[in-house]
Amino acid sequence: MFLWGVAGAGYQSEGAAPDSNWSRFVTGYRDSVDFLHRYPQDIELAADLGVQVFRLCVEWARVQQVPGEWDFEFYDDVVAKVRAAGMRPMITLDHWVYPAWTGGWRNPRMVELWLANADRVVKRYAGNGTIWITFNEPTVYMAHEIRQRRFSPMMPSRMVQAHKGAYRLIHEADPQALVSSNVAYIPVVNRLVDFGFLDWVGGFLDFVGIDYYYDVTPGNVTALHGATGKLYKIDPEPKGMYRALKHYARRFPKLPLYIVENGMPTDNGHPRADGYTRSDHLRDHVYWMQRAQSEGVDVLGYNYWSLTDNFEWGTYRPRFGLYTVDVETDPALVRQPTDAVDTYREIVTSGLPAGYQPKR
Repeated sequence: MFLWGVAGAGYQSEGAAPDSNWSRFVTGYRDSVDFLHRYPQDIELAADLGVQVFRLCVEWARVQQVPGEWDFEFYDDVVAKVRAAGMRPMITLDHWVYPAWTGGWRNPRMVELWLANADRVVKRYAGNGTIWITFNEPTVYMAHEIRQRRFSPMMPSRMVQAHKGAYRLIHEADPQALVSSNVAYIPVVNRLVDFGFLDWVGGFLDFVGIDYYYDVTPGNVTALHGATGKLYKIDPEPKGMYRALKHYARRFPKLPLYIVENGMPTDNGHPRADGYTRSDHLRDHVYWMQRAQSEGVDVLGYNYWSLTDNFEWGTYRPRFGLYTVDVETDPALVRQPTDAVDTYREIVTSGLPAGYQPKR
């Protein structure tokens, strides 16, 4: 069965952030969209779409705020409610956030500490169809550590060790589990970006998780805005989804693929000047994904990033949510549906309209 899903992340959406590498330097965080207290509502919004997968992060910095002590009460209820709503959790173990007390990947004991936490998370939530992501976009994660001057030359090899260790832990707890690390498809330099992680863990993947947001073509070089974080200035290239899937199908012919993240940012929630809507974007990308499937590419599922707007690593300006939330001016943090909510529900329920042709 093909899996439709929605995605989010701990630090980006929960609020009330405990002491972590990010909470020590970031400004303007507020309480994000307060998933910490509004998760029952958000899980209901996801279930109402009819999706089968709810991606979340069990945030290490939240569950182990001091060495040797864990508290899973919050995530116990989140995972229970996701399952009760008929969805499978897709759990990310590391979405770029770690407890500040660890010292990060420069710490020679980081792999040991990371796996001690992973062991507890896995034993608690494995089984019942849980899907696992070890590291979110590992190469981009490393780039962030470089920018914040926390990078260690040992970080790549330590993350590879951690991934392989987590892979073993998960399959000991649930031999049927699906485990991966989602990679960011970055056009032009994609093959170089994957080197040093994806190539080193290829034997420890059950599928290839792909995050696709944009591509570069001779007639569209707006993807250069990705380097500045102004993702809302990028003109979408839906056919790039097809190219990305074909690329990874060639590189990993024995593994299925999964679109772990795909979505469109708008500039502070304003409509795009060219009139291209979130619904257009969603339908067009699904079209090209299904085109790849029709040509034999094995795609397990698709997650929309994201269910709600969230903190985009320093700013609330890029709005990715199916439900938009104005964190900076709306103290009630109301979830306002975008046009893509009904569109996604229709796609999940009955597919694209007959004879659909991409708008772009």
